[in-house]
Amino acid sequence: MNKKIVRILLCVAMVTLILSAFSMTAFAAGDVAGAIESTWNTAKEQVKTVVNNVVFPVVDMILAILFFVKVGTAYFDYRKHGQFEFTAPAILFACLIFTLTAPLYIWTII
Repeated sequence: MNKKIVRILLCVAMVTLILSAFSMTAFAAGDVAGAIESTWNTAKEQVKTVVNNVVFPVVDMILAILFFVKVGTAYFDYRKHGQFEFTAPAILFACLIFTLTAPLYIWTII
């Protein structure tokens, strides 16, 4: 049992030694922040167009469907139990309002 533990520790030490011997530190050459900023400035309009015309409408549609399904199930639960649970529909409605209005202000934040 003791030999097994020693063998495992020796294998782990050997793998660690091999990994450290063959790994290479990579240093950035030049102005990395400037390259990232120029790339963002170049692609900013394309990203805005895709997000405004594809991403936000898809998220809005999913939230709207979930909201109406949850309102329907809450209504049927109200008819069955006599108590209306409004927490989940209220959260979904708030998220829907947030995503519907997000394109108006999200780009000034970013």
